[in-house]
Amino acid sequence: DEATDPSISEENWECIQRFCDQVNADMEGPLFALRLLAHKIQSPQEGEALHALTVLETCVNNCGERFHSEMAKFRFLNELIKVLSPKYYGIWSSEKVKSRVTEVIFSWTVWFPQEVKIQEAYQMLKKQGIVKEDPKLLEDKILPPPSPRPQNSIFDTDEEKSKLLARLLKSSHPEDLQAANRLIQSVIKEEQEKSAQVSRRVNTISEVSENVKRMDELLENYRRHELSPADQETLQALFQRCEKLRPLLFRLASEAVADEEALAEILQANDKLSQALGQYRQVVTSQ
Repeated sequence: DEATDPSISEENWECIQRFCDQVNADMEGPLFALRLLAHKIQSPQEGEALHALTVLETCVNNCGERFHSEMAKFRFLNELIKVLSPKYYGIWSSEKVKSRVTEVIFSWTVWFPQEVKIQEAYQMLKKQGIVKEDPKLLEDKILPPPSPRPQNSIFDTDEEKSKLLARLLKSSHPEDLQAANRLIQSVIKEEQEKSAQVSRRVNTISEVSENVKRMDELLENYRRHELSPADQETLQALFQRCEKLRPLLFRLASEAVADEEALAEILQANDKLSQALGQYRQVVTSQ
Protein backbone atom coordinates (compact mmCIF):
# COMPACT_ATOMS: atom_id res chain seq x y z
CA ASP A 1 0.00 0.00 0.00
CA GLU A 2 2.85 2.41 0.82
CA ALA A 3 4.74 1.63 -2.39
CA THR A 4 1.64 2.24 -4.55
CA ASP A 5 0.12 5.13 -2.58
CA PRO A 6 -1.70 7.28 -5.20
CA SER A 7 -1.31 10.41 -3.05
CA ILE A 8 2.47 10.56 -3.66
CA SER A 9 3.81 11.85 -6.97
CA GLU A 10 7.32 10.39 -6.72
CA GLU A 11 8.19 6.71 -6.27
CA ASN A 12 9.02 5.63 -2.73
CA TRP A 13 12.15 3.71 -3.69
CA GLU A 14 13.05 2.70 -0.15
CA CYS A 15 9.63 1.13 0.29
CA ILE A 16 9.75 -0.55 -3.14
CA GLN A 17 13.12 -2.08 -2.27
CA ARG A 18 11.73 -3.39 1.04
CA PHE A 19 8.87 -4.96 -0.94
CA CYS A 20 11.42 -6.71 -3.21
CA ASP A 21 13.38 -7.92 -0.18
CA GLN A 22 10.19 -9.42 1.28
CA VAL A 23 9.43 -11.17 -2.02
CA ASN A 24 12.92 -12.70 -2.02
CA ALA A 25 12.73 -13.75 1.63
CA ASP A 26 9.45 -15.68 1.33
CA MET A 27 9.18 -18.95 -0.59
CA GLU A 28 5.67 -17.94 -1.72
CA GLY A 29 6.74 -14.31 -2.20
CA PRO A 30 6.49 -14.13 -6.01
CA LEU A 31 3.02 -15.71 -6.06
CA PHE A 32 1.59 -13.41 -3.37
CA ALA A 33 3.36 -10.33 -4.73
CA LEU A 34 1.92 -10.78 -8.22
CA ARG A 35 -1.61 -11.24 -6.85
CA LEU A 36 -1.28 -7.97 -4.93
CA LEU A 37 0.30 -6.15 -7.88
CA ALA A 38 -2.41 -7.34 -10.31
CA HIS A 39 -5.05 -5.86 -8.00
CA LYS A 40 -3.18 -2.54 -7.80
CA ILE A 41 -2.49 -2.35 -11.54
CA GLN A 42 -6.24 -2.75 -12.13
CA SER A 43 -6.99 0.19 -9.81
CA PRO A 44 -9.27 2.92 -11.20
CA GLN A 45 -6.81 5.43 -9.70
CA GLU A 46 -4.21 6.17 -12.36
CA GLY A 47 -1.46 7.05 -9.85
CA GLU A 48 -1.89 3.80 -7.94
CA ALA A 49 -1.80 1.71 -11.13
CA LEU A 50 1.32 3.48 -12.44
CA HIS A 51 3.15 3.08 -9.12
CA ALA A 52 2.22 -0.62 -9.13
CA LEU A 53 3.71 -1.02 -12.61
CA THR A 54 6.95 0.55 -11.36
CA VAL A 55 7.00 -1.92 -8.47
CA LEU A 56 6.38 -4.76 -10.94
CA GLU A 57 9.29 -3.71 -13.16
CA THR A 58 11.56 -3.34 -10.13
CA CYS A 59 10.63 -6.85 -8.99
CA VAL A 60 11.54 -8.13 -12.46
CA ASN A 61 15.00 -6.60 -11.97
CA ASN A 62 15.51 -7.73 -8.38
CA CYS A 63 13.56 -10.89 -7.64
CA GLY A 64 15.12 -13.51 -9.90
CA GLU A 65 13.91 -16.60 -11.69
CA ARG A 66 11.15 -17.58 -9.24
CA PHE A 67 9.47 -14.23 -9.89
CA HIS A 68 10.01 -14.47 -13.65
CA SER A 69 8.47 -17.93 -13.69
CA GLU A 70 5.30 -16.76 -11.93
CA MET A 71 4.87 -13.57 -13.98
CA ALA A 72 5.16 -15.60 -17.22
CA LYS A 73 2.11 -17.72 -16.36
CA PHE A 74 -1.27 -17.01 -17.96
CA ARG A 75 -2.69 -16.59 -14.44
CA PHE A 76 -0.86 -13.27 -14.12
CA LEU A 77 -0.66 -12.28 -17.79
CA ASN A 78 -4.47 -12.49 -18.01
CA GLU A 79 -4.72 -9.92 -15.20
CA LEU A 80 -2.59 -7.50 -17.24
CA ILE A 81 -4.64 -8.22 -20.37
CA LYS A 82 -7.84 -7.27 -18.48
CA VAL A 83 -6.43 -3.75 -18.07
CA LEU A 84 -6.24 -3.44 -21.87
CA SER A 85 -9.35 -5.37 -22.90
CA PRO A 86 -12.60 -3.39 -23.48
CA LYS A 87 -14.48 -6.46 -22.17
CA TYR A 88 -12.96 -5.89 -18.74
CA TYR A 89 -11.20 -2.80 -17.32
CA GLY A 90 -10.05 -1.33 -20.64
CA ILE A 91 -13.24 0.73 -20.84
CA TRP A 92 -12.17 2.91 -17.90
CA SER A 93 -8.39 2.40 -17.57
CA SER A 94 -6.54 5.58 -18.53
CA GLU A 95 -4.59 5.68 -21.79
CA LYS A 96 -1.40 6.29 -19.81
CA VAL A 97 -1.88 3.07 -17.81
CA LYS A 98 -2.83 1.04 -20.89
CA SER A 99 0.19 2.37 -22.78
CA ARG A 100 2.49 1.46 -19.90
CA VAL A 101 1.03 -2.07 -19.58
CA THR A 102 1.52 -2.58 -23.32
CA GLU A 103 5.15 -1.44 -23.05
CA VAL A 104 5.76 -3.80 -20.11
CA ILE A 105 4.37 -6.86 -21.92
CA PHE A 106 6.20 -5.99 -25.14
CA SER A 107 9.50 -5.44 -23.31
CA TRP A 108 9.10 -8.92 -21.76
CA THR A 109 8.79 -10.44 -25.24
CA VAL A 110 12.20 -8.89 -25.96
CA TRP A 111 13.88 -9.73 -22.66
CA PHE A 112 12.33 -13.17 -22.07
CA PRO A 113 12.08 -14.67 -25.58
CA GLN A 114 12.10 -18.19 -24.08
CA GLU A 115 8.80 -17.56 -22.25
CA VAL A 116 6.28 -18.86 -24.78
CA LYS A 117 3.18 -17.70 -22.88
CA ILE A 118 4.35 -14.08 -22.87
CA GLN A 119 4.86 -14.25 -26.64
CA GLU A 120 1.42 -15.85 -27.11
CA ALA A 121 -0.32 -13.30 -24.88
CA TYR A 122 1.21 -10.38 -26.78
CA GLN A 123 0.41 -11.87 -30.20
CA MET A 124 -3.19 -12.42 -29.08
CA LEU A 125 -3.47 -8.72 -28.14
CA LYS A 126 -2.24 -7.78 -31.62
CA LYS A 127 -4.54 -10.28 -33.33
CA GLN A 128 -7.57 -8.86 -31.49
CA GLY A 129 -6.55 -5.32 -32.46
CA ILE A 130 -6.08 -4.25 -28.83
CA VAL A 131 -2.43 -3.53 -29.62
CA LYS A 132 -2.18 -1.99 -33.08
CA GLU A 133 1.60 -1.54 -33.26
CA ASP A 134 4.63 -2.42 -31.18
CA PRO A 135 5.71 0.29 -28.71
CA LYS A 136 9.05 1.89 -29.50
CA LEU A 137 11.74 0.71 -27.11
CA LEU A 138 14.64 3.04 -27.85
CA GLU A 139 18.07 1.46 -28.27
CA ASP A 140 19.54 3.89 -25.78
CA LYS A 141 17.00 3.01 -23.09
CA ILE A 142 18.30 0.76 -20.32
CA LEU A 143 15.98 -2.24 -20.16
CA PRO A 144 14.52 -3.59 -18.01
CA PRO A 145 14.05 -0.14 -16.43
CA PRO A 146 16.84 0.52 -13.92
CA SER A 147 15.82 0.03 -10.30
CA PRO A 148 17.31 1.45 -7.09
CA ARG A 149 20.35 -0.55 -6.11
CA PRO A 150 20.28 -2.24 -2.73
CA GLN A 151 22.95 -1.51 -0.14
CA ASN A 152 26.19 -3.41 -0.68
CA SER A 153 25.47 -3.59 -4.39
CA ILE A 154 28.33 -4.85 -6.56
CA PHE A 155 28.53 -1.29 -7.96
CA ASP A 156 29.16 -0.08 -4.39
CA THR A 157 31.94 -2.58 -3.71
CA ASP A 158 33.56 -2.85 -7.16
CA GLU A 159 35.04 0.57 -7.87
CA GLU A 160 36.23 -0.33 -11.38
CA LYS A 161 32.78 -1.47 -12.51
CA SER A 162 31.19 1.60 -10.93
CA LYS A 163 33.54 3.96 -12.80
CA LEU A 164 33.08 2.07 -16.07
CA LEU A 165 29.28 2.26 -15.77
CA ALA A 166 29.39 6.00 -15.00
CA ARG A 167 31.57 6.62 -18.08
CA LEU A 168 29.35 4.53 -20.37
CA LEU A 169 26.13 6.20 -19.19
CA LYS A 170 27.57 9.69 -19.82
CA SER A 171 28.41 8.77 -23.41
CA SER A 172 26.17 9.84 -26.29
CA HIS A 173 27.20 6.85 -28.44
CA PRO A 174 24.52 4.14 -28.76
CA GLU A 175 27.16 1.37 -28.58
CA ASP A 176 28.35 2.70 -25.18
CA LEU A 177 24.79 2.78 -23.86
CA GLN A 178 24.28 -0.78 -25.08
CA ALA A 179 27.49 -1.78 -23.29
CA ALA A 180 26.16 -0.12 -20.13
CA ASN A 181 22.96 -2.09 -20.56
CA ARG A 182 24.91 -5.37 -20.80
CA LEU A 183 26.99 -4.44 -17.74
CA ILE A 184 23.87 -3.67 -15.70
CA GLN A 185 22.27 -6.96 -16.77
CA SER A 186 25.36 -8.97 -15.77
CA VAL A 187 25.50 -7.26 -12.38
CA ILE A 188 21.76 -7.73 -11.83
CA LYS A 189 22.18 -11.44 -12.56
CA GLU A 190 25.11 -11.68 -10.14
CA GLU A 191 23.15 -9.86 -7.41
CA GLN A 192 20.09 -12.04 -8.03
CA GLU A 193 22.24 -15.15 -7.53
CA LYS A 194 23.59 -13.72 -4.26
CA SER A 195 20.06 -12.83 -3.15
CA ALA A 196 18.87 -16.36 -3.98
CA GLN A 197 21.71 -17.81 -1.87
CA VAL A 198 20.73 -15.62 1.09
CA SER A 199 17.07 -16.61 0.68
CA ARG A 200 17.97 -20.33 0.59
CA ARG A 201 20.13 -19.94 3.69
CA VAL A 202 17.49 -18.05 5.67
CA ASN A 203 14.69 -20.47 4.73
CA THR A 204 16.78 -23.59 5.44
CA ILE A 205 18.03 -22.36 8.83
CA SER A 206 14.47 -21.38 9.75
CA GLU A 207 13.17 -24.84 8.77
CA VAL A 208 15.94 -26.55 10.77
CA SER A 209 15.07 -24.47 13.85
CA GLU A 210 11.34 -25.25 13.60
CA ASN A 211 11.89 -28.97 12.96
CA VAL A 212 14.38 -29.35 15.82
CA LYS A 213 12.03 -27.58 18.24
CA ARG A 214 9.11 -29.82 17.21
CA MET A 215 11.26 -32.97 17.43
CA ASP A 216 12.39 -32.02 20.95
CA GLU A 217 8.75 -31.67 22.05
CA LEU A 218 7.74 -35.01 20.53
CA LEU A 219 10.78 -36.83 21.93
CA GLU A 220 9.97 -35.55 25.41
CA ASN A 221 6.46 -37.00 25.10
CA TYR A 222 7.95 -40.21 23.70
CA ARG A 223 10.11 -40.61 26.80
CA ARG A 224 6.99 -40.27 28.94
CA HIS A 225 5.13 -42.84 26.77
CA GLU A 226 2.58 -40.13 25.95
CA LEU A 227 2.96 -40.09 22.16
CA SER A 228 -0.06 -40.98 20.03
CA PRO A 229 0.38 -43.15 16.88
CA ALA A 230 -0.23 -40.06 14.71
CA ASP A 231 2.47 -38.10 16.56
CA GLN A 232 4.85 -41.06 16.22
CA GLU A 233 4.39 -40.85 12.43
CA THR A 234 5.01 -37.11 12.60
CA LEU A 235 8.19 -37.70 14.60
CA GLN A 236 9.46 -40.23 12.06
CA ALA A 237 8.66 -37.85 9.17
CA LEU A 238 10.53 -35.03 10.94
CA PHE A 239 13.55 -37.30 11.43
CA GLN A 240 13.59 -38.21 7.73
CA ARG A 241 13.24 -34.57 6.69
CA CYS A 242 16.04 -33.50 9.05
CA GLU A 243 18.33 -36.14 7.57
CA LYS A 244 17.71 -34.62 4.13
CA LEU A 245 18.49 -31.14 5.46
CA ARG A 246 22.04 -32.09 6.49
CA PRO A 247 23.53 -32.26 2.94
CA LEU A 248 21.68 -29.02 2.13
CA LEU A 249 23.40 -27.31 5.08
CA PHE A 250 26.79 -28.62 3.88
CA ARG A 251 26.12 -27.17 0.42
CA LEU A 252 25.09 -23.82 1.93
CA ALA A 253 28.27 -23.83 4.03
CA SER A 254 30.40 -24.29 0.90
CA GLU A 255 28.64 -21.28 -0.69
CA ALA A 256 29.21 -19.11 2.40
CA VAL A 257 32.91 -19.74 3.05
CA ALA A 258 33.72 -16.07 2.43
CA ASP A 259 31.01 -14.83 4.82
CA GLU A 260 32.06 -15.60 8.39
CA GLU A 261 28.76 -14.54 9.96
CA ALA A 262 26.65 -16.62 7.54
CA LEU A 263 28.97 -19.61 7.95
CA ALA A 264 28.66 -19.38 11.75
CA GLU A 265 24.84 -19.41 11.46
CA ILE A 266 24.93 -22.49 9.22
CA LEU A 267 27.34 -24.37 11.51
CA GLN A 268 25.20 -23.53 14.55
CA ALA A 269 22.11 -24.85 12.75
CA ASN A 270 24.04 -27.99 11.82
CA ASP A 271 25.02 -28.54 15.47
CA LYS A 272 21.36 -28.30 16.55
CA LEU A 273 20.34 -30.66 13.77
CA SER A 274 23.02 -33.21 14.67
CA GLN A 275 21.97 -33.13 18.34
CA ALA A 276 18.30 -33.67 17.43
CA LEU A 277 19.14 -36.59 15.12
CA GLY A 278 21.37 -38.08 17.82
CA GLN A 279 18.61 -37.78 20.42
CA TYR A 280 16.15 -39.48 18.07
CA ARG A 281 18.50 -42.41 17.50
CA GLN A 282 19.22 -42.69 21.22
CA VAL A 283 15.59 -42.53 22.35
CA VAL A 284 13.62 -44.13 19.49
CA THR A 285 15.95 -46.39 17.51
CA SER A 286 17.49 -47.91 20.61
CA GLN A 287 14.03 -49.00 21.75
